[in-house]
Amino acid sequence: MKHGKRATDAKAKVKRDELYDIEQAVSLMHELKFAKFDETVEASIKLVHKSYQNVRGSVSLPHGTGKQVKVLVICKGDKQKEALDAGADFVGAEDVIEKIKGGWIDYQAVVATPDMMKEVGKLGPVLGKKGLMPKPKAGTVTDDVKGIIKELKGGRVEYKADKSGVVHIGVGKMSFEKTAIVENIKSFYAQIVKDKPSDAKGNYIKSLYICSTMGPGIKINHKGIER
Repeated sequence: MKHGKRATDAKAKVKRDELYDIEQAVSLMHELKFAKFDETVEASIKLVHKSYQNVRGSVSLPHGTGKQVKVLVICKGDKQKEALDAGADFVGAEDVIEKIKGGWIDYQAVVATPDMMKEVGKLGPVLGKKGLMPKPKAGTVTDDVKGIIKELKGGRVEYKADKSGVVHIGVGKMSFEKTAIVENIKSFYAQIVKDKPSDAKGNYIKSLYICSTMGPGIKINHKGIER
């Protein structure tokens, strides 16, 4: 794959064998910025234990992701007003279930109350493929619609290790203050450490990289991150 001159020049300024302190890495990422749009800041953690396939969960980034999240709440009765008052973008019951069956996916998160799950469970062919199916463990099957909407709108991100053991999420935008990006990365790292499988002994995290959408990867000294 051929890279542009600006991308090549930026990559050349990152020392491949150096572990950067987190603050230093974020500053370098900004120095190397050349894209004309507000890039996403991405963080990737490589896990080395065989149990990484069990690593999944969510993290609430203190400064959000910088993205607008459209939330759909599937519920009935008074819960519909509660959801709308809490800031849900779409609210409904059987009506929205029928829309979803038709392929409607104009939202980034789906919440359902427990009494609706019998019908919502039939939406796997649409929601499952997009990773949007409400799940009790993720907190998206709940009667506390107000609480979960606040979390989803405020920077809650779900994650899952891929087949190669990498957990990858967006942790903000380049327009964020550097301290905000640092705090978001630390929150992500701390959550991964917290979610360490019980049978994972010894080394668990191999590496932590950050980059902007167009920028080169920068390796962080993850052992130096305060927990």
